[in-house]
Amino acid sequence: MKDVSFGEAMRRKYPEWVVLISTVDEAGTPDVMPAGWAMVASHAPPTFAIGVAYTRYTYELIQKSKEFVVAFPGPGLEKAIEYTGSCSGRDVPDKVAQSGLRTLAAKTVACPLLGGCVVNLECTHAGELETGDHAVIAGRVEACHIDESVPARLLNFGAQFFPALPRK
Repeated sequence: MKDVSFGEAMRRKYPEWVVLISTVDEAGTPDVMPAGWAMVASHAPPTFAIGVAYTRYTYELIQKSKEFVVAFPGPGLEKAIEYTGSCSGRDVPDKVAQSGLRTLAAKTVACPLLGGCVVNLECTHAGELETGDHAVIAGRVEACHIDESVPARLLNFGAQFFPALPRK
């Protein structure tokens, strides 16, 4: 075994799942941020956790609204993931429209669902853990949606996105 830095070790974590986190500002304008740090945190009650840097606009919006949507993107959303990850909603007035993402009305939260995603989870803020430069935010899952026409979920390979094996 070779001793390495944390950064060096983390370069070997790929592939990893990528999610899109949908939020909304006080005026109702949606914002989306891709994230690699996401996981199921509980089955009962259903809870999904995401890691978000304190400096991100998404963190600010979640703190204000106490809700968000986690979506599992499918093939065809690679450019939208790259775009939404390369700019901030603080600086781009309608980042979601610029990204080409299709939004749909959610059932229980103001944040939009995202078209082209295998799964959309509507979440309300259930708590968070301070972990350094990021917060792990737990979202109580209020509603779940699937799109059976999306064949697979995208994986992040570090600089590129590829579909996981298709569902059977």
